[in-house]
Amino acid sequence: MVATIVVLVVIAAVIAVSLFQSVRIVGQGTVAVIERFGRYTRTLTPGLRILMPVVDRVRAIIDVREQVVPFPPQPVITQDNLTVSIDTVIYFQVTDARAAVYQITNYIQAIEQLTVTTLRNIVGGMDLERTLTSRDYINNELRGVLDQVTGNWGIRVSRVELKAVEPPASIQDSMEKQMRADRDRRAAILSAEGFKQSQILTAEGEKQAAVLRAEGEAKARALQAEGEAAAIRKVFEAIHEGNADNQVMAYQYLQQLPKIAAGDSNKLWIIPSEFGKALESVGGALGRVGSMPGMPGMPAAPAANGNPLPATGDAPGPAAGQQPRADRPPRQRGSSSPADDVFFNQDDD
Repeated sequence: MVATIVVLVVIAAVIAVSLFQSVRIVGQGTVAVIERFGRYTRTLTPGLRILMPVVDRVRAIIDVREQVVPFPPQPVITQDNLTVSIDTVIYFQVTDARAAVYQITNYIQAIEQLTVTTLRNIVGGMDLERTLTSRDYINNELRGVLDQVTGNWGIRVSRVELKAVEPPASIQDSMEKQMRADRDRRAAILSAEGFKQSQILTAEGEKQAAVLRAEGEAKARALQAEGEAAAIRKVFEAIHEGNADNQVMAYQYLQQLPKIAAGDSNKLWIIPSEFGKALESVGGALGRVGSMPGMPGMPAAPAANGNPLPATGDAPGPAAGQQPRADRPPRQRGSSSPADDVFFNQDDD
């Protein structure tokens, strides 16, 4: 009786354990690779799944989400024999769980080694400057090679990023000095260009100012000349409208004569011959005014020989039968010969 109870308990325990092992729950974002008697049978998707006890077993649980794996810095030699340290980051996703389990032992380690070797091949054909400035080119080349190889492993490489590219310390110092010199050169060029533009603008402004100033002066001279011409025209018209005779012109000439002699530096006066004509005209006019009736107190002036001169103020002519001097020809009216000018010295007042 006791033996029978023990056997039943053992059988119940075995059945319970078998049932517990046959029930599997596959989580979201993962798949389970199932083997039956050591051979692949199927891949379980997320959810509650039932396995055959003792016959089926779970070979591996594969994460099918996109994974990010950073790799440690790797020394890479460039074409110009400089060693640079490059950090890489790989973005990949398992698309075939069966291939990822049975085609490669450790696909993450395989991807890391493949990334290092491919990176050395790509950077080895580039110099340092191109390596530092061609990250996109390196990323695309590296992703293409990795995606082609890992496709057989059931893995798709979506992105490859170079996280850091660090040259040697000596090269970094040289690069900093070069960059500093380049910035100084650009600053000097910009400063020179700014000074050049300022000089050009200043010259253009001075040119325009000079042109405007010259135009203003030309217009001012033209207006001044027009004003003087109008004034002369008005005076000329006034003279002709007033019908001025020689006496009035002579009187105006005498009024302007002191202005000609004005000045402290004038020591010598040059009186033209027309001055004599003006005096004759004024004297004749005054003589005629004195001889007019009703003008007392104007006796005739005695001559040198005692004969009185006529009161009309006319100059005495030559005596009867007397000829004019032959050594001096008669002076033409309006003559302005320098020989006829009279010189007065202010020192001989």
